[in-house]
Amino acid sequence: MSPDGAATQTTIEATAPEPETTEVDSLPHRIVDRLRSGDIGSWPVIIALAIIVLVFSQTAQNFFTPGNFTNIITQMAGTCLLAYGVVFVLLIGEIDLSIAFVSGVAGVVVAKAQLPNGAHLPWYVCILLALLAGTAIGAFQGSFVALIGVPSFVVTLAGFEIWQGVIQRTVPGVIVIQDNMINNASNYFFSNTAGWIIAGLVTAAYVFAMLGSAISNRRHGIPIHDPIVFVVKLVIVPFIAFLTVYIENKDRGVPFALLLMVGGLVVWTYVAKRTVFGRHIYAVGGNAEAARRAGINVARIRILVFMISGFMAGLGGIVLAARLNSVDLNAGGGTLLIDAIAAAVIGGTSLFGGRGEVRNALIGAAIISTVSNGMFILGYTTGTIFIVTGAILLLAVTFDTVVRRAQVRSGR
Repeated sequence: MSPDGAATQTTIEATAPEPETTEVDSLPHRIVDRLRSGDIGSWPVIIALAIIVLVFSQTAQNFFTPGNFTNIITQMAGTCLLAYGVVFVLLIGEIDLSIAFVSGVAGVVVAKAQLPNGAHLPWYVCILLALLAGTAIGAFQGSFVALIGVPSFVVTLAGFEIWQGVIQRTVPGVIVIQDNMINNASNYFFSNTAGWIIAGLVTAAYVFAMLGSAISNRRHGIPIHDPIVFVVKLVIVPFIAFLTVYIENKDRGVPFALLLMVGGLVVWTYVAKRTVFGRHIYAVGGNAEAARRAGINVARIRILVFMISGFMAGLGGIVLAARLNSVDLNAGGGTLLIDAIAAAVIGGTSLFGGRGEVRNALIGAAIISTVSNGMFILGYTTGTIFIVTGAILLLAVTFDTVVRRAQVRSGR
């Protein structure tokens, strides 16, 4: 080889690009980066819930017992189911102030339909009619928002008054629910064996879904970002499932109301995260005009979201009526509306739209019910409990505002 050829080869070798290496950030570095950008998920709320439980377990007598654990679950079930619907409404940047009395209307429908001296319909028809009533109300109110452009605050505030009036005019006093199948929506408890079977099925479904998602991502060239975090997620849900059953079996067993909450969480999380409809919800909440220009039928999305809110209000109303075995003139009243909205917001759903998850409602409802239950055991008055709950809500909204500003600064 000539000297010129050797020089050329040396130059090519010297200038040849080195193989690219992908640097993977360490877990602590990513945590710090997420804290700075405001992308912290539900962890602050989960940690807060753990601290609340720890404090009450040390200060409130009989708080950390299987019986009280069951009480908290049955108390929060109705609020949690309503809050699932609230999450969807907040995701599109709207609000629904009518959900409490919509749930009351559903309770009245299911109670009147089962009366032995009235319609005396089968239990499943009564429940279906109540759910249809809630869904129809949601579609009615959502149409004003989506098709006419009336602000959701005004529409649902009017609904708050209208459906309260409907309850006042249709309920003679107290309607006792005599159908045990309807009352089982809140008062049924599974046997110990059935509880373990439920925990096993939940574990199997969760592990299968997690591994299936990981394998699918691997086939598309997407590696597991954090193997340690993945393993922790794979273990923590089965651990919680079996621990819950273990605690519940020391009392009356796993309540059917818990199954409703878990089922709602799974179904609506799948809808929000795994379907085109769910992605459209986030798009509308993030920027409705951009979503419209991208070809999304914004009006249809808004109507469907209000129908979801009405449906979940109906389901929650059935559970609340079943818990008392009756409905009266106060159905849907009290702090139900505030608790349902607060549960979604405290759990981490943004009031500004486009950010939040269905699980936020479950976590928020757990915080509200745990605080209320613990303070009641300690002997605090209802007024004090209201003050503390309001302070928590204000703190959550303030935190959401700060996080949103951090995300804007980081370009997220």
